[in-house]
Amino acid sequence: MNIKRNGSTPSARGPADYFTGTVRIDYPFQGSAPARHGGATVTFEPGARTAWHTHPLGQTLLVFSGLGRVQREDGPIEEIRAGDIVWIEPGERHWHGASPTTAMTHVAIAEGLAGKVVDWMEHVTDEQYQR
Repeated sequence: MNIKRNGSTPSARGPADYFTGTVRIDYPFQGSAPARHGGATVTFEPGARTAWHTHPLGQTLLVFSGLGRVQREDGPIEEIRAGDIVWIEPGERHWHGASPTTAMTHVAIAEGLAGKVVDWMEHVTDEQYQR
């Protein structure tokens, strides 16, 4: 058994290669082999968001606080708020982040396939984000 407490791992800033705006990432859990799951608590300041990306085995988002946005490729921007649970299908191109005026925190849970959890793509433009 392994017990981790809040604050036992350092926070990281969301790297500019994959995020727009101010994003803080905490990694509270990671499965040990043979498990393939892991999770991150991600806090997006207003206007912050991920780049377009996919997950080989899908992703679950548990929205803890605030108001956010998520968009699947060729779909509408959808609002997400505290208590929402979002399932992203395996290989589905998408992005997620805060609303323009309100921060948002979610827990992101995904499994790795052959050691890979995410495939990052280009940034979401301001025009795409403002639709």
